[in-house]
Amino acid sequence: MKHLIYVTEDDENIRNLICVALESFGYQTRSFETAEEALEAVKEAQGDLPSLFVFDWMLPGMDGMAAVGKLKAAAETKKIPVMMLTAKDSELDVVAGLDGGADDYMTKPFGILEFSARIRNLLKRFSDDKQEGKNLSVGDISIDLEKREVRMRGQEVELTLKEYELLCYLMENTSRVVTREELLDRIWGYDYDGETRTLDMHIKTLRQKLGEAGHSIKTVRGVGYRIS
Repeated sequence: MKHLIYVTEDDENIRNLICVALESFGYQTRSFETAEEALEAVKEAQGDLPSLFVFDWMLPGMDGMAAVGKLKAAAETKKIPVMMLTAKDSELDVVAGLDGGADDYMTKPFGILEFSARIRNLLKRFSDDKQEGKNLSVGDISIDLEKREVRMRGQEVELTLKEYELLCYLMENTSRVVTREELLDRIWGYDYDGETRTLDMHIKTLRQKLGEAGHSIKTVRGVGYRIS
């Protein structure tokens, strides 16, 4: 299911640019010119809330920071991440924005690649928070997501950060084959500029560290990998 992102920006050109960019990266969007419109849409959502809010700070009527304050004060929206956009670029403004409830802050003008990477990281971070206290388990491999511990038959396995993220993603998607392109995008992200054999090397070392359980990571030739 695609993430839904609410975009509130009074400049129509910037609003359209943001929505087109987000949709090109696989997200769904709803756009609003004012904070009042966005808050009304939240009320009418009846539980079908967005995964993330993007707000411009300076808006006609209620400003973005006031809207964020309302969202963070409401039980149903307080845990939804907020990206704040603004032309205010002083250190004091950044601190005020973050202290006011924004979870990330970008100053205009900004690059679309950096923007999309920050959106992806916000969604991942808040998704990881929801997983706290839960475990993943496939065969002899188990992961304590809160402690970030990997165990094979009860014995702790030391992994690098990328190996850990790679294993988590595969174990979160046991019902399907995960393509190489998806893994490169999800694990290495926008700043990845190496060759695809980097993924193969990480899979190889991951299998080695998992010992006998490493055989559960299957290669689907020409497509990607799956764990079972």
